Amino acid sequence: MITELFLEGRLRQALSESEKQVLEDAVGRCVILPAREVLIRKGELAERSTYLVEGYMLRYIDGIDGDRQIVCVHVPGDFVDLHGFAMKRLDHDVCALGEAKIAYVPHKVLSDIMRNEPHLARILWFSTLLDAAMHREWIFRLGRLSAKERLAHFICELHTRMAFVGLVENNILRVPLTQQDLADICGISPIHINRVAAELREAEIATLARPMLHIHDLQALKDMCQFDGSYLYGEGRLHVDSELRLK
Repeated sequence: MITELFLEGRLRQALSESEKQVLEDAVGRCVILPAREVLIRKGELAERSTYLVEGYMLRYIDGIDGDRQIVCVHVPGDFVDLHGFAMKRLDHDVCALGEAKIAYVPHKVLSDIMRNEPHLARILWFSTLLDAAMHREWIFRLGRLSAKERLAHFICELHTRMAFVGLVENNILRVPLTQQDLADICGISPIHINRVAAELREAEIATLARPMLHIHDLQALKDMCQFDGSYLYGEGRLHVDSELRLK
């Protein structure tokens, strides 16, 4: 199934088999985006939402001085612009990180789901609220953590989200993030990100060597930034009744 990773590790168990099929039928054909190709730009009319099948995508905002702030990294199983269904235009750009495989869901189809599948609609709403929870944590990270702690926190989050969808092996994350990308995520310069990455490597906590992030001591990394992944709402934190209805 194209959508088999949707909310895997979070709320997928609350989807009935018929709802999974409705979601699968909603996506159109898959498209391959080349690395760094822009999917949609700030202010453009959104008439469809995008489901990420393979690869990684970035949401980012360009400042008037040309500096970029990355505000989200998407992993397989994510809807990258589901909020565009309600808002019709985005307030940021979205692009592929490396080559990415995506599938589109026309907003007309989403309207039918909202009307005919209220429980599935609520789960789609939940997925957009997950984005909001992550955005709040990113604000905290940028506002309250040191440069090294910001990088550690981001790596912990990425590890958790990739583990949900089975993309972590031996604590190795294969994501084609450049030093500039990491700097734009952490709100610091590439020179500074190189310095803090060296500190993590020398402490034998994590090694960053594109396209690989190798975590040597996950607990030490979490302790460094006081990482608490509860804002990611993993399995065990959500209650469903015997009929697998979201409560």
